[in-house]
Amino acid sequence: MSNADRIAQPINGRCLCGGVTITLADAHPEVDICHCEMCQRWGGSMYAGIEADGATVKGEELVSVYKSSDWAERAFCSKCGSNLWFRFLPTGNRTFLAGMFDLPKGLGIKHQIFVDEKPDWYDLVQDSPMKTGAEIIAEAKAAGFSFE
Repeated sequence: MSNADRIAQPINGRCLCGGVTITLADAHPEVDICHCEMCQRWGGSMYAGIEADGATVKGEELVSVYKSSDWAERAFCSKCGSNLWFRFLPTGNRTFLAGMFDLPKGLGIKHQIFVDEKPDWYDLVQDSPMKTGAEIIAEAKAAGFSFE
């Protein structure tokens, strides 16, 4: 992949509490999807990660690393529990959880792996109801929940 095939500007991300911030340089313009059982247990469903040639991590004192297999480790924020990255140990390559970043519009999916382990209850292209955040909040308010 050439530099012309990268996201031109650095992209910034953070964990839920903001204690760990990550800046990616030369990020790949696609998201990797993994459906393996370990990723499902780690994040509750599929893993969506973005790769970059350079990463700057601040708040490293909050980063905990867990060796999840002979060939991989996973990192998370020890304060809020947010998952941060997956590192493939044989190469040292990391992919970072895509949801942490303010990503540009129009990114595609590079590939989906371990599709044989994907549960049948989700499909990225299935026709299912799609609701906005505003619609969900309105439904909750109509059910009597307060957000004050």
